[in-house]
Amino acid sequence: MHKLTSISAEPTSTPPSVSGAGMDRKISVKKPLWKKPILFLIGAALIISALFLFDRTAERTLSVEGNRLTVSEVFEGTFEDFIPIRGRVMPSRTLFLDAVEGGRVERILVEDGAMLSEGDLIVELSNTSLQLSVLENEARVAEQLNTIRTIELNLEQNRLQHKRNLVDIEYQIKLLTRKLAQEQTLLAQNSISKTQYDDTQDTLTWYKQRLQLTKESQASDSRMQEAQLAFLRETGSRLEHNLSISQQTLDNMNLRAPISGKLSGFDIEVGQSIGRGERIGQIDIPDDFKVTVLVDEFYLNRVDIGQVAQYDDFELVISKIYPQVQNGQFEVDLTFIGEQPQTIRRGQSLQMKLTLGDASSATLIPNGSFYQDTGGNWVFVVSDDGSQANKRTVRLGRRNNTVIEVIEGLEPGERVVTSAYSNYLDMQVLRLQ
Repeated sequence: MHKLTSISAEPTSTPPSVSGAGMDRKISVKKPLWKKPILFLIGAALIISALFLFDRTAERTLSVEGNRLTVSEVFEGTFEDFIPIRGRVMPSRTLFLDAVEGGRVERILVEDGAMLSEGDLIVELSNTSLQLSVLENEARVAEQLNTIRTIELNLEQNRLQHKRNLVDIEYQIKLLTRKLAQEQTLLAQNSISKTQYDDTQDTLTWYKQRLQLTKESQASDSRMQEAQLAFLRETGSRLEHNLSISQQTLDNMNLRAPISGKLSGFDIEVGQSIGRGERIGQIDIPDDFKVTVLVDEFYLNRVDIGQVAQYDDFELVISKIYPQVQNGQFEVDLTFIGEQPQTIRRGQSLQMKLTLGDASSATLIPNGSFYQDTGGNWVFVVSDDGSQANKRTVRLGRRNNTVIEVIEGLEPGERVVTSAYSNYLDMQVLRLQ
């Protein structure tokens, strides 16, 4: 059952009527920003620039664990201008043994590694065709020499014949001169006829003219004979030299040691055929060594003859530089100054220190793998608080295996990342964790 509540209704007053003109009001409507082209473009450009800068910063910044990096301090010190080199001990003088003439090995008289004296017989070879050729050559040379000797004999006999003719003519002139004097006396006494006297005088005149012609002929023949004899002697000497060469060719079948030394690389067997010019070994001068070193081409302009290297307490000097560069390296020879180590042997490797210049004071940083990645043009410098490392352009100079000279860009006390940069080449900042 619902309870009804009575409500007394009070009379309400009617509001006065208001005209429509009094209720109308002008309302201004604002346009959204996106409908204003200029403002929209400016805002979009600012947003894109911010995003681009943020993206670039993100690309050039990398977080790295600090224990993965090697950090070294820049310091003042003495720079020793040297490079470490490793060389191989080699004989200072080596003479190669080549077969001058090929042949078959008949007898081997020494073994590899033997110490030889100059002239020692090493191996005997045989070559039948060469022996026959030498014999034929000797026969031809002997025949030519015999012909030359015959010609020389004939020339000598011709010279002697001229002398005999002169003696005979001069003798006849003396006889006729004496006879003519006697006949002149007899003719004055009318003991002989004038005809006989004239005949004697004509005969004397004929012998005198003949003497003059004979002397001219002898002088002419003498000049020609001297030239011919000189040619024949020269030819004979050349033929004798050829004969000695032929004999030397046979002697070359017996290979002998040209110098005293140690035989090495000698590996042949009896019955083996050796070709002409084939190398059968070498002789090394004992206890006289040089060291052959391969140097990086980076130092090509700084290495020169006369520079000194150090091995323990022994000094070596660069004696020869080979100009050829192969695989980024060039070769140099070093010889010991004064006494040589008694313990070194051929083929042994020696670790040495080659001095390139005088020691000097400089700003230095420890040498590291970063140099190969940057070429010494820039480094990562660690901030004072150690939270990050910033890329900085520097100028580095000389270097050795321990330190690098700083020319500009770094100050003593600063810290630099000296480990490899291969993973950070595009970074500007490394954040160290």
